[in-house]
Amino acid sequence: MSEIAIVFHLGPLGITSTIVMSWAIMLMLGLVSFLATRRLSENNPGMIQATLEAVVSAIEDSVNDMMPGRAGFLVPFIGSLWIFIVVANLTGIIPGLHSPTGDLSLTAALAVLVFLSVHWYGIRADGLRGYLQHYMRPSPLLFPFHIVSEFSRTLALAVRLFGNMASLEMAALLVLIVAGFLVPIPLLLLHVVEALVQAYIFGMLALVYIAGGIQSQQNTKERTEETS
Repeated sequence: MSEIAIVFHLGPLGITSTIVMSWAIMLMLGLVSFLATRRLSENNPGMIQATLEAVVSAIEDSVNDMMPGRAGFLVPFIGSLWIFIVVANLTGIIPGLHSPTGDLSLTAALAVLVFLSVHWYGIRADGLRGYLQHYMRPSPLLFPFHIVSEFSRTLALAVRLFGNMASLEMAALLVLIVAGFLVPIPLLLLHVVEALVQAYIFGMLALVYIAGGIQSQQNTKERTEETS
């Protein structure tokens, strides 16, 4: 795994190569999205449009499988998360660059985004009071355990992606040192497959957590209506 170096300082803050790479990926994705969606056509879609529609449809299907009828609600966040992590994971294939997801600081930031999104979508679905009530179910005594669970799964989400990508880069480096450049293609294929799998797992876990928060408060609301 490449050393995470400080590229420049912004006041007292040191801007690392991970931050610069993340900014570059976001800028590239924004630019590609702008250029690819300038000339959309309903009657005569081109190859780029057809590819984009296939990607969006696949993301919508995955979200609908987990939360039927909520695709329009969740696809912007989950889709952006998936696409960013896929590109970030695959960056390590390029010689001289490293995957920013191989740095715990980035995966921790992504995990915090998921943590905040769970509460954001939960509150949007049924209000602050309705969302907070599910922490008291089935008993108020379980409130501390719910809080510990929220933070522990966020930590696990960050460490899981970091550990897998860091170990993948380390394994690739060791193989290249031992075997030289005689096995580059299988190694690249392994990196691509692992990058896609880890991005999918991270996005699905984020979707499961968000769905769990929304469904928990929906169940709380239904129980409240039944008892009233």
